[in-house]
Amino acid sequence: MTRSAADTRAAADPPLDCPCGGGLYAECCGPIHAGVVAAPTAERLMRSRFSAFALGLLYYLRRSWHPSTRPAELDLDDEVVWRRLQIVDTQGGGEDADQGEVEFRASFRGADGVGLMHERSRFVRVDGLWVYVDGDQLD
Repeated sequence: MTRSAADTRAAADPPLDCPCGGGLYAECCGPIHAGVVAAPTAERLMRSRFSAFALGLLYYLRRSWHPSTRPAELDLDDEVVWRRLQIVDTQGGGEDADQGEVEFRASFRGADGVGLMHERSRFVRVDGLWVYVDGDQLD
């Protein structure tokens, strides 16, 4: 799969701080994005996907999306800047689990101003790897 210009730019010039708020990018979501390590829990996959949205990493978003629900085309709005992730709740999704849910709030800034996405996302393991299945918008 060909990486977009944003994918290439983010891989070549990664941020110091991880967009998910979990510390240094090189020690947090960076290794997961690079495929060096797998997300050990559903929450870590959620955090890595938020960071991938913030960095425009389409290849990672597609790779971490369940094949049955993955959109055929995935376009990210260049005007949306993802600002902050707050994990509200997790159910299941631990290191020994096969499914889990993560409720989160993600703040962003777009062409129409600031906004908040509130979702309960569902995750399952496929061949030992956590993937995003779908989610319910809340609020």
